[in-house]
Amino acid sequence: MKLSDFKFKLPEDRIALYPTFHRDESRLMVLHKKSGTIEHREYFKDILDYFDDKDVFIFNDTKVFPARLYGNKEKTGARIEVFLLRELNQELRLWDVLVDPARKIRIGNKLYFGDDDSMVAEVIDNTTSRGRTLRFLYDGPHDEFKAALYALGEAPLPRFIKRETEKEDMERFQCIFAKNEGAVTAPTSGLHFSRELMKRMEIKGIDFAFVTMHCGLGNFREIDVEDLTKHKMDSEEMFVSAEACRIVNQAKDSGHKICAVGTTVQRTIESAVGTDCHLKEFQGWTNKFIFPPYEFSVADSMVANFYLPYSTLLMLTAAYGGYELVMEAYNQALKEGYRFGTYGDAMLILND
Repeated sequence: MKLSDFKFKLPEDRIALYPTFHRDESRLMVLHKKSGTIEHREYFKDILDYFDDKDVFIFNDTKVFPARLYGNKEKTGARIEVFLLRELNQELRLWDVLVDPARKIRIGNKLYFGDDDSMVAEVIDNTTSRGRTLRFLYDGPHDEFKAALYALGEAPLPRFIKRETEKEDMERFQCIFAKNEGAVTAPTSGLHFSRELMKRMEIKGIDFAFVTMHCGLGNFREIDVEDLTKHKMDSEEMFVSAEACRIVNQAKDSGHKICAVGTTVQRTIESAVGTDCHLKEFQGWTNKFIFPPYEFSVADSMVANFYLPYSTLLMLTAAYGGYELVMEAYNQALKEGYRFGTYGDAMLILND
């Protein structure tokens, strides 16, 4: 398929700027792949109606850290946005970052953060046109340094949410089951799950499996090639535990439903599946790019958000739900007032 196959007109006012007041009260569209029918449900929490005892939901338990911060360049005082990507070396306080505007930042420059310039960083390497390696000049213990650094940061909301970041965003841009720190964007399909909903799922006998993929900015990187086979995804770190494998494989062997919550879960489990279609333990990196046509091996249902045009997230959703059905669902979503993007409404795709 081509990049242009994923074009549609999305009015700016259809991109959700804020989440629903209750996590589980966004709208829910349900796609039935075999029949091609589409249902509209009032609330996401109605998802309970489609699952039974011993079915399994697979969640991504990565935890977002406050990755976006602002500093001032030495001498000129120019305001510089620094987006933390990953810590490279604890002892040396080295971080892989993006800087904006990049043209103003060169090796040897110092950046000052905080109202009192209490945090200082030095540029020691250029990794890409926008990327840099920073060495933070901090003498205290590592835990103290991380706390001080994160206190300067804010929730790394995607650029298409065009408003000022608010204090509450750090909590709402985080899944309630988030555990393993390392993501610079949330696995957004997991944001719909509230503690109350998950408790009701437990009472119904539904099992949970947790995998980890530290979501990177590659999820939002623009594709600049028409031929999708030539696009390269950014690599993301992922972990699949023996316990997750046991829960998923047991459900699969027993004929129970397995629901992948989001595109990051799909990419994780499809990167860690064996030739026998069973999940395998895995620790490492993946740059797996899934677009139609693709044969999925593990999940027989999927939760997704309504994504932006041309996005790799939409492509994976179309690969799972079927291109024609998913694009028809998007047409209906536009007509019916569904909200798009990170804080938008949800879609459930069922194989039945």
